[in-house]
Amino acid sequence: MNKSTTIEQFKAGIFDSISNGCFIKVSLSNYNGVELDLKNIYVRIVNIKRADLLSFTFRYKTKDIVKNLGIIDGLDLIVDHINNGFGVATLFSTEMDFILEIKDLAKSVLRKNPPSLNTQSATSHNKEKKRLLIASHEKKYLFELGITDVNGTVFKNAQEKFKQINQFIELLSPMLNQLKSEQVQHVADMGSGKGYLTFALYDYMHQVMNWDTKVMGVEYRKDLVDLCNGIAINSGFNDLNFVQGTIQSFEAVGIDLLIALHACDTATDDAIYKGIVAGAKLIVVAPCCHKQIRKEIVHGKANNELDFLLKHGVFMERQAEMVTDGIRTLILEYFGYKTKIMEFKADVHTPKNVLIVGIKNKHNVVDKANIMKKINASKAYFGIGFHHLERLFGLNS
Repeated sequence: MNKSTTIEQFKAGIFDSISNGCFIKVSLSNYNGVELDLKNIYVRIVNIKRADLLSFTFRYKTKDIVKNLGIIDGLDLIVDHINNGFGVATLFSTEMDFILEIKDLAKSVLRKNPPSLNTQSATSHNKEKKRLLIASHEKKYLFELGITDVNGTVFKNAQEKFKQINQFIELLSPMLNQLKSEQVQHVADMGSGKGYLTFALYDYMHQVMNWDTKVMGVEYRKDLVDLCNGIAINSGFNDLNFVQGTIQSFEAVGIDLLIALHACDTATDDAIYKGIVAGAKLIVVAPCCHKQIRKEIVHGKANNELDFLLKHGVFMERQAEMVTDGIRTLILEYFGYKTKIMEFKADVHTPKNVLIVGIKNKHNVVDKANIMKKINASKAYFGIGFHHLERLFGLNS
């Protein structure tokens, strides 16, 4: 397999394992580079000043050198060392071992094996460490939202909701830790609903990360806006407020982090559009419903190798979801964002949702012509006339 492709897959595997809380360590071995006496590199996660970092142990013949880096910079350093002399790289996680073997300058092999380490203690440690928000009587918002009793004990019927809140923060944490506080001055949660995740994000940013970020929830239903503003006041969250409005009408100028969880159908496109136009450093959306593209596929009736699948409603729905979100990632990349796709469990009654993450990278070299070629080819293959997000930007041909 192509060397650069497998290395990127290995890098993505590390990022996903960190985001999902199942990372144990990375080991680089079989060194054949130019650095004198270097034998191995071991990488683990450490928490310093409430921030997760990648801790590198460079093992030489007579000494060890330790260096700590942020997650993104650490991932880039791992890739750099793989490209410069290490023949084997292994990711150990609680879910699997991910083994990358470099065969020569152009070829490599990537294998997935069952986890080889005793992960019982590692798993429990990770879960304890990754519970970034701890319920207590001091967190008034959890009580007023019906998550805990007055003493800060999580209700049995709210256990899944509390896990969901923590999972959301766990997924965002590695990405936030790569940004400086001055880079994230304004956050908007589009379609914030009852504000479970909005309050949690504010709590994490202010109480754990010690940022003074201003957070705004945008919600169409006035009763929920009034409820959430009351809870924010009672909790002493002075930089958190909720406003009534739609995603389409919201002026997102100056927003550094934009979130939209379960915005239905093209409302997710509206949110992504707002984030890109605002130049947000980070865009995080969990799409809900994919009606627009499904209608386009049904109407287009393209003849292709997937006809035998698309004649079934359930398969059509799943295909529409992948095509819709796939084009969304391409459009984010067109505008200079690096994209990640993760899974986010909504609640006990809902299957895992796709979480689309766009990270702005001003140094990213974008081949816009090639991206548009991919978008247009995808539309033609599935008989799609237009994608709502490309129409918002006037990109559709």
